[in-house]
Amino acid sequence: MKYSTQVRPISYLKSHAAEIARDLAERREPLLITQNGEAKLVVMDVRSFEEQEQTLALLKILALGQQEIEQGRFRDASEVFAELDKDDEA
Repeated sequence: MKYSTQVRPISYLKSHAAEIARDLAERREPLLITQNGEAKLVVMDVRSFEEQEQTLALLKILALGQQEIEQGRFRDASEVFAELDKDDEA
């Protein structure tokens, strides 16, 4: 696992929580926390987390759309627009 972020031991997290929270909010870069030399946690600010969740949600929607296309479950855009025009006339 590669990270270009700061790496700190869990003891640092315990003793510098307020400072870490402030720095994460300002820099918007995650902090990798290690325990016994092994990566255990990634800490990030809420705004970055929310943006990441939105990105993941969009990627899931795109993947579902791709699956439907591969399964042949789609209609031509011209058909959809023709149906919409028909509904507008009614």
